[in-house]
Amino acid sequence: MQGTYEDLKVWRRAMDLVLEVYRSTGSFPKQEIYGLTSQMRRAAVSVPSNIAEGKGRYSRKELLQFLFHARGSLLELQTQITIGRELGFLAAPEGKKLTDLASEVGRLLNGLVNRFQDEPTSRLSGS
Repeated sequence: MQGTYEDLKVWRRAMDLVLEVYRSTGSFPKQEIYGLTSQMRRAAVSVPSNIAEGKGRYSRKELLQFLFHARGSLLELQTQITIGRELGFLAAPEGKKLTDLASEVGRLLNGLVNRFQDEPTSRLSGS
């Protein structure tokens, strides 16, 4: 796979998701700063971070491992978005925006995982 992690659409959309999570959680109650706010931010940051780390690895097995970590963090974040909505911390439009963006990142991430699970080993390095 040629290029850098910054060239990946899934990484760019995951970065958009991080920014939206930070904006949205900024209005959460102050008592949540070490609770849901912190958990959502950490999970969101983990998604593009794992994509980037996986892109820097030399084997398909390692790349897939980090993509799976990114997917796990995304599912964690989606659960936390639902919690934030149900607790009333996220207004309906804000919650929908986060949910839709997280779903898009999930589809892109699944597509990338499927691509590398199906791709011959010799093509991973871009050689």
